[in-house]
Amino acid sequence: MSALTAQHTEARRGLNLGLATWVSAINFWAWNMIGPLSTTYAGDLSLSSTQASMLVATPILVGSLGRIVIGPLTDRYGGRIMFIAVTLASIVPVLAVGAAGAAGSYPMLLVFGFFLGIAGTVFAVGIPFAGHWYDASKRGFATGVFGMGMVGTAMSAFFTPRFVGWFGLFTTHVIIAVALALTAAACVFVMRDSPHFVPNHDAVVPKLRAAAKLRVTWEMSFLYAVVFGGFVAFSNYLPTYIKNIYDFSAVDAGARTAGFALAAVLARPVGGALADRIAPKYVVLVSFGGTAVLAAVAALQPPPDLWSAVTFISLALFLGVGTGGVFAWVARRAPATSVGAVTGVVAAFGGLGGYFPPLVMGATYNADENHYTVGLGLLVLTALLAFGYTALRLHAHEPPPKETAP
Repeated sequence: MSALTAQHTEARRGLNLGLATWVSAINFWAWNMIGPLSTTYAGDLSLSSTQASMLVATPILVGSLGRIVIGPLTDRYGGRIMFIAVTLASIVPVLAVGAAGAAGSYPMLLVFGFFLGIAGTVFAVGIPFAGHWYDASKRGFATGVFGMGMVGTAMSAFFTPRFVGWFGLFTTHVIIAVALALTAAACVFVMRDSPHFVPNHDAVVPKLRAAAKLRVTWEMSFLYAVVFGGFVAFSNYLPTYIKNIYDFSAVDAGARTAGFALAAVLARPVGGALADRIAPKYVVLVSFGGTAVLAAVAALQPPPDLWSAVTFISLALFLGVGTGGVFAWVARRAPATSVGAVTGVVAAFGGLGGYFPPLVMGATYNADENHYTVGLGLLVLTALLAFGYTALRLHAHEPPPKETAP
């Protein structure tokens, strides 16, 4: 390969990876449209802590389970088509949630929030798409960079409450819908699948059954449910947490949540790059250990603003490193023709890991003494369990299993 050809190939890789990361970011923003406004909805609609947590958790559920199907479809149709499909399909739910919020209807917010989860399935498209563009030795970096699309949650946390103040509730949702439409158009005209992508036309259900038979699928699903689930849960529920514990306004709580999400986003490619250089197992162990320690510190309610910020940003860094490390591990261990199916299942469990914590936090919140000790204590125990399982049961170096017919 000539130097000119190599430069051209590298430029195409960078362009497609960058665009894929933006597609992820704008869909993550759409997926997280309710979380930053949850305290506003709770006040305006007189919602209980449990009702508010249901509002936050519903899009997470659909965005998680939908990945199980989206992953194998990406193996069949390629990332470009699936990016376009997911982005376009997210437009109507975004507008519907805006209309429901403007109408002040809690049932409508729940129903349309369910369909808003479509935007969250984008993650299962990007991991195989990015992986096909890069050699095995750089896939941790590639998936880590794509994972930076999680910055959409930070963008939503920071800008959504401000946009509502500047433009109004429904207009804010229109702005995001237009951004989704423009992004889909960019994918149509600019994005291309890797030349190394080979469509897999096997039926989806048998592919999922085959993925379910792989030990790597369930091991990585458990690990990812802890690290990515923790990130999703805090990115969505932290505005409510900060409002209750520290009595900040919705805008101030959103800004602090954005800081948390941004720290996790920046840490993700670091975790992926480290996993390219050392065994992913050790990257993941550091993540779980740090998560357990910082969750315990958070339960002590460090005072605002410096110490609480240090605590939650440090927690975000450990979670972000873990998300990059786990998916670098998936890229190493999953069979090449089943990456999409395995990714879909693992990503689904990651999202499901973020579905239950907001419900637990809402149900265990002690309003009389104003603390979330039980919920944070459960996170400590879960992280320690994951640390022990990773340390004792998983091997640092293990080749992908042999391909099997679905």
